[in-house]
Amino acid sequence: MARFTLATLGMVALLALAMALGAPFPVLGLLYITVFTFFMDKLTALAAPDRPEAEFPVGNALSVTLGLLHFPLLYGGVWAIAEGAISVLDTVCLFAALGLFLGQVSNSNAHELIHRSPRAMRRLGVAVYSSVLFGFHASAHTRVHHVHAATPKDPNSAPMGEGYWRFAMRAWRGALVEGFRAERRLGRRGLSHPYAAYGLGAVLSLVIAGAVAGLPGVLVLLGLAAYAQAQLLLSDYVQHYGLRRKEVAPGKYEPVGPAHSWNAPQGFSSALMLNAPRHSDHHAHPSRHYPGLELDRSAMPILPHSLPVMAVLALVPPLWRRVMDKRVRRWQTA
Repeated sequence: MARFTLATLGMVALLALAMALGAPFPVLGLLYITVFTFFMDKLTALAAPDRPEAEFPVGNALSVTLGLLHFPLLYGGVWAIAEGAISVLDTVCLFAALGLFLGQVSNSNAHELIHRSPRAMRRLGVAVYSSVLFGFHASAHTRVHHVHAATPKDPNSAPMGEGYWRFAMRAWRGALVEGFRAERRLGRRGLSHPYAAYGLGAVLSLVIAGAVAGLPGVLVLLGLAAYAQAQLLLSDYVQHYGLRRKEVAPGKYEPVGPAHSWNAPQGFSSALMLNAPRHSDHHAHPSRHYPGLELDRSAMPILPHSLPVMAVLALVPPLWRRVMDKRVRRWQTA
């Protein structure tokens, strides 16, 4: 657990210092989650074991801590960026660093929370997603993505050849609609429908941003929310690109297995993202706590670089296809 705690709370500390003191901490925070993470991933001695060597603590304490810290960081960042009390360079760096934290660390933690059985933890995860105007992801992810991943029925699984930018618009809209339909099939109606809570949470978040920093605060929140949502969609795009479950009967597919998600073994970025890059094992065992997720390099597709690096490549579709399509074809014929 020390690896996860130090990696995530180190970033939290830098962001808090950036908001409270300004320079040099906005630049240091941005360097931490980009350059420092990249080079730490290159140090193979820090790679996590593919299989946990011992029974890990469940990690609930860190998840709850990160979930609660999300809100002062989000609205403190809105205030610091909107008020313009720091230099232009520091403002840009703080926006980028906080946006990356929201998209990579806080998103991964909220993902962990919505899979936990204690109702309070799930509600905390929903609150985190709602604060960045993406509450419906809590329904779309659990009710749609985990059921239909790696099939045409899942809006968040990209077929080979689809570029990220086209995928992002389709997946955002598809998750919104399919998540709503999935909840209705469970009998949710009116105010009991989770989307009512997601909408209320989004409105409340915008009101808080406005109370903290007026109209500029609302605009900053919208920018940070768009940045965070784009990174979540990038994660889905990268981790399922081109992989497909076989159709065993009309409209029915084989069970999801190790070969239906891309994985990344790098230790430091995985620690920042609470083992989210160990995606195959998460789909096989959605309730398994993040410290216990395993990696089987012989049975699971492995990305050529860390998840953050692959997300950057995905922003340039021709380059992405040059790197990934040949790997997809190998798994299609395996």
